[in-house]
Amino acid sequence: MSRSERAECMLARLRKVIPAPETELVHGNPFELLVAVVLSAQCTDERVNKVTPALFDHFPTIEAMAEAEPEDIFPLIRSISYPNNKAKHLAKAARMLRDEFGGRVPETSAELKRLPGVGQKTAEVMISAAFGGAALAVDTHVFRVANRIGLVTERATTVDRVERELKRVLPEHTWGDAHHLLILHGRYTCTARAPRCEACVLPGVCKTWDRMQTLPPARSGLDASRGNYYCATRRHYFDAPDRVTDRHGTEQVSCPRCGSMNVFDARTGVTTKKVKDYRI
Repeated sequence: MSRSERAECMLARLRKVIPAPETELVHGNPFELLVAVVLSAQCTDERVNKVTPALFDHFPTIEAMAEAEPEDIFPLIRSISYPNNKAKHLAKAARMLRDEFGGRVPETSAELKRLPGVGQKTAEVMISAAFGGAALAVDTHVFRVANRIGLVTERATTVDRVERELKRVLPEHTWGDAHHLLILHGRYTCTARAPRCEACVLPGVCKTWDRMQTLPPARSGLDASRGNYYCATRRHYFDAPDRVTDRHGTEQVSCPRCGSMNVFDARTGVTTKKVKDYRI
C-alpha cells in the first residue's frame, strides 16, 4: 500500500468514527482561538478551556487585552504551563493586533508569525480553523500518529519534514480535516504511552499494526531456571543478552552466541522483539 493509498484509507475510516473533526478549544471568534492556541502550547485543551472563560470575561476584545499588562493576565492563566511567558505573549500580541493590524487577526502565515508566541504550528491552526484556508498544523499527536500509521517516511524526524510529507500525500482540500482527525485519534486512541490498538479502526492501514502482526507468538513451556532468555534459533538459554540495532533503528535483544534476534523472555514466553514506535 502506497502512502497516498494509506492516507486515503485513514481518512475514510477515521471520518466514520469522528464525524465532526474540529478543534476542542472553545472559542467564539478568531481572536479567542488565537489566544486559546497560544495558551495550549505544552498544555492540554481541557486545561485551556477551564481558564479561557474568565480570561475572555475580563478581556473580551483585542482592544481590552491590548490595554492589559502581563501582570493583569497572569492570575487568570496561572494554572496552565508557562503562565509568565504566555501572559507576556498575549499582552504584546494584542497590542500588535491593535496597533499594526487594525484590530483584527491577520490571515497569512507570515503576518501571524510576527505575533509573540505564534510559530508555524499556531499559524497553520489559525489559517485552517479560523479562516478555512489550506493549512496542516503538526503537533505532537499529528507527528506521532503520522509516523505510526506510515503516512510519512522514516526520514521524517522533524515537525517540518512531517508537515511537508503529509501535504504531499493528502489532497489539499483534506488538510484541515486530516489535522483534526489525527489529533483526536492520537488524543483518545493512538495515545503516546498506551495506545488502544484493540479499539483502533485502522488495522491493515496502520504500518505499526502491520509490523506488530509479524511478531512471533508467545512460547509456552520455557524454563526460566535455565536462563533469563531463550534463543529460538539455537534453542538454548542464556542470562546476559547482547544488544543490536535493527534496520529500523530500534535497539533489540540478541543472542550472544549466534546474534539472532529470535529471542524470548524465559519467564513470560513473550518475544523480546520490539516494533519501532513514537512515544511522544
